[in-house]
Amino acid sequence: MPELPEVEVVRAGLAPALTGARVIAAEVRDARALKRHALLSGDDGLGGHGVTLPVEAAAERAIDFERRVTGLQLGAPERRGKFMWVPVVRSGSTAGIGSGSGEAVPDEPWALLAHLGMSGQLLLRDTAAEDDRHVRIRLWIEHPDHGELRLDFADQRLFGSLALDRLTPTSDDGSLLPVQAARIARDPLDPHFDDAVFVSAVRSRSSGIKKLILDQSLVSGVGNIYADEALWRARLHPDTAGRAISVRKLASLLGALRDVFAQALAEGGTSFDEQYVNVNGQAGYFAHSLNAYGRGGEPCPRCGGAIRRVPFGGRSSHFCPRCQRHPRQTPQT
Repeated sequence: MPELPEVEVVRAGLAPALTGARVIAAEVRDARALKRHALLSGDDGLGGHGVTLPVEAAAERAIDFERRVTGLQLGAPERRGKFMWVPVVRSGSTAGIGSGSGEAVPDEPWALLAHLGMSGQLLLRDTAAEDDRHVRIRLWIEHPDHGELRLDFADQRLFGSLALDRLTPTSDDGSLLPVQAARIARDPLDPHFDDAVFVSAVRSRSSGIKKLILDQSLVSGVGNIYADEALWRARLHPDTAGRAISVRKLASLLGALRDVFAQALAEGGTSFDEQYVNVNGQAGYFAHSLNAYGRGGEPCPRCGGAIRRVPFGGRSSHFCPRCQRHPRQTPQT
């Protein structure tokens, strides 16, 4: 949390204000929000360097980020799974912005990478707006159409981060991804997502299906909430071994993932305890449409049986024992 729908809502909300804007100032209030940002050495074209150095001093990391991000020209925000990034170039540079389309660029492309973790928020504000809670990093930007704005990165639980990261071509079509997200698989809403590759990978494994769809190297963007919801819609028990699921049933699961993502996007994402909000600070309302997640002990909306909540890897799984039969009880067809 946030998962694909929440990150996509944030990306779409940022796009009009960030695309074509320039960073005119930066303030790091808490360097723990830079855990994925590395100090570098040698010329990288962004006022930084080319070889990663060990970083121990938080102040040094904060100074490095503030210096290198100030003056950057921002491209259109992009996303893969739960990772979001903004291609950047030094203002006035002839280097390409790195649109992600795979075209050649004169210099090595870079991006401002954002990961929201559990409670990260990217909030667009007027420069005179009141302070947001839990602000860790603040950028002041100037857009040719929208003027000066403030971008606050707030994070109550400090699992999220901002970083400058290189963009590297992917192995499939050469589109550009941040190095830190290069091993993340495509998500089910990506037009280039390969259903057959996913089905083959799942059917070759003995792990439970919930664990498999949470594996970001197989399919990205799925977290605990949408895993439970998609499995409920597909009538699959979370412990069903991948190799025991039929091709037809896995196709049904992919359809359920796409449907639940699409509905969540239309409803602005899922908000719990105000830890996820969009760029204007507004909560999504998909929580009202949840059928399984967070409904332990309540009647199943489909059959009336009690939704069960069980421990799962430090979190919880929510499912209907009547609709989602345990694999030892009902063979998959």
